[in-house]
Amino acid sequence: MVSAGSAQPPPPPTHPSVPPEASADSRQSRQLFFHGSGGSLFGIQIVNMLLTILTLGVYYFWGKVKVRRYLLSETEFESDRFAYHGTGKELLIGFLKAVILVGVPLILLKFVVPLLGGGPLIHVMTAIVSYMLILVVIPLAMVGARRYRLSRTSWRGIRFSFRGEVMAFIRLFMAGSLLSSITLGLYYPFFETRRYGFMASHSYFGNQRFGFDGAGKDLFGKFLLTLLLIPFTLGLSWLWFLARKQRYLWEHTSFGNARFHSEVTGGRLALLYLSNGLLLLLTLGLGWPWAVVRNIRFAFKYLSLEGPLDEASIQQEAQTASATGEGLAGFMDAGFDLGA
Repeated sequence: MVSAGSAQPPPPPTHPSVPPEASADSRQSRQLFFHGSGGSLFGIQIVNMLLTILTLGVYYFWGKVKVRRYLLSETEFESDRFAYHGTGKELLIGFLKAVILVGVPLILLKFVVPLLGGGPLIHVMTAIVSYMLILVVIPLAMVGARRYRLSRTSWRGIRFSFRGEVMAFIRLFMAGSLLSSITLGLYYPFFETRRYGFMASHSYFGNQRFGFDGAGKDLFGKFLLTLLLIPFTLGLSWLWFLARKQRYLWEHTSFGNARFHSEVTGGRLALLYLSNGLLLLLTLGLGWPWAVVRNIRFAFKYLSLEGPLDEASIQQEAQTASATGEGLAGFMDAGFDLGA
């Protein structure tokens, strides 16, 4: 580095039309890197499986925490690793609460009520109530899982958080599900964009909020074209649309003055799915840890954060969160994870 008092002139800028400070800041590109390996994850999974069997399933929740801690601790951004702070006890208690809140009512509706007798009307009403309960529980689980997982994730000692209101997302989810059914699926791109936008725009890192400015109408034309091409492409056009949707959602997601950029394509997605499928088939499922690692590296390879990032202004603003939503997500199998 040349000091301020040196007589040596600074090197000419690579792009004369761009001021040096803009070139070093607003044009900066950042990426995530994953340093883990399938072999290490396989070792963790083998131990988890053995201990889960020996404890009659109780250790499953502690095993899940070990996997998450490994995956996040091997993920690097700007030369620092992420950390996971959840515990197996929290996941176990959250799951037990979910069983009491959702599992018991569903069992009563499905098995006990019909045993009490009643005509076809009772059976229809029971089915409707069960469907409505599930329709409420799924968005509740999605919000709860995101709130819990972000609150237990940190980078440079600063926690992430999710601050969206549960009832607002339940209304969004129920309306989107209803409109998707009425339109025979044509509302899908609008629903997906609104759902993703809600999750992204209510997520925080410290005191800084993520943003989203996308709209479903921008994906609608591509979605219609995809539906028309499905019979002629043996369904491969759907992968093209998934890649297009992924690029669109990321490129309309921002953090401060920086914006995400994705270069994933349908061809790359097809190769990933095909190779992972073959890996799992040839190893009878034992290759799952390597498939997880490949998925993570694939996601990070084609994703970057472009633009200025004012790290100095980011302050800790941790939020409390219960593991009940996480338990609901696991109970309903509605969760989302990087392999866990």
